Amino acid sequence: MKQIIKNGRVIDPANKIDGKFDVLIEDGKIKEVAADIKADDAEVIDASGKVVVPGLIDMHVHLREPGQEAKEDFASGTRAAAAGGFTTIATMPNTKPVVDNAALVRSLQKEAEMTGVTHVAIIGALTKGQNGEELAEVGDMALSGAVAFSDDGHYVKRAKTLLNGFDYLRAFDKIIINHDEETSLVEEGYMNEGHMSAMLGAKGRPTVAEDIAVARDIMLAEYADARVHVAHISSAKAVDIVREAKKRGVKVTAEVTPHHLTLTDECVDLRDSATKVNPPLRSQADVDAVVEGLKDGTIDMIVTDHSPHAEEEKDMEYALAPSGFPGLETSLGVVLTSLYHTGKMDLPTLISRMTTNPAKIFALEGGKLSAGSPADVTIIDLDKEWVVDDKEFYTRGTHSPFVGKKLKGKAVMTIVDGKVVMKDGKIIE
Repeated sequence: MKQIIKNGRVIDPANKIDGKFDVLIEDGKIKEVAADIKADDAEVIDASGKVVVPGLIDMHVHLREPGQEAKEDFASGTRAAAAGGFTTIATMPNTKPVVDNAALVRSLQKEAEMTGVTHVAIIGALTKGQNGEELAEVGDMALSGAVAFSDDGHYVKRAKTLLNGFDYLRAFDKIIINHDEETSLVEEGYMNEGHMSAMLGAKGRPTVAEDIAVARDIMLAEYADARVHVAHISSAKAVDIVREAKKRGVKVTAEVTPHHLTLTDECVDLRDSATKVNPPLRSQADVDAVVEGLKDGTIDMIVTDHSPHAEEEKDMEYALAPSGFPGLETSLGVVLTSLYHTGKMDLPTLISRMTTNPAKIFALEGGKLSAGSPADVTIIDLDKEWVVDDKEFYTRGTHSPFVGKKLKGKAVMTIVDGKVVMKDGKIIE
């Protein structure tokens, strides 16, 4: 089967391509990217006025399987991903039971193949039960295909345990992804500690909790000569710590979410738990710092930290509601609206943070439109204006601070292994 995407602006940061080209797909693989390709026997996909990029990649998603399918599962989560323009997502292991053994990794891979419409990479737990005490079966999980390891949602308190993980996983060239907040400084806190928390009388989570944790984990990785990835970075000081570590040659990478790039703690309304996340929404100074870090390469990628919850869980008092909200279907629109259309970032740089960089760092097949690569492609309408409507979500989570917001820019087609799985916002089964 042949398809040809014609008349679009092709942006492929991995191959330094940015211009009007055609993309030829044959048998689920990229065959060629060139001007005016002739292929009379190919199905034509007209991308006039659109941007054609490698399929978007999100390395921080909570699909909730196994055990929490009321919140999300592979079927609903991958459909939400495809609706948002993502062709590859990585699911975190803080499930019930925790994904801390090779059998579960293999089981989830099978589930993804059977019910998913996008690629799903599996991230394994670093410690057994994510209790921070004893390393999980990280070697067996790595050999079974786990792409990285994380106790996401939990800070690894014992430095020795984390150091053992760095030492062990160095042989597998695998990354540890760390949720960095020093636990003793954030207990019972549920929003950023600062002026707004004082005004609202709310218990805060200070930025210093993140800064201390990021510094410790980077120092341990440097000592072990191992790879470490800072999850959902949100504080200005933490960005500076990563920047300086990179200058020293430490093998550190970092990610940031659309909400930490665009929202501040002034958005918090204690009557609506949609803005409750960990780490919390920070100050404008922190937002400015993470945007600058994303621009200059200190922060390597954008992730959603897609964290859907059941309606009845989020619909409660702010302090008691769980943290997190769905992000797969709003991510691209939010960053295009807030970063590209405002002139804060150029499009090729922004696309690289959502395609090339995550693929390269985590050794994934996608992220590029090279000949022989999987035909994972996203077509974007930069000028499409739309209003976020939770009634149109494919995810099971509905509480999002972006609901009702007018955005500019949207994925209008998602192609996975040469198959069109989303067109004009609708999943094609």
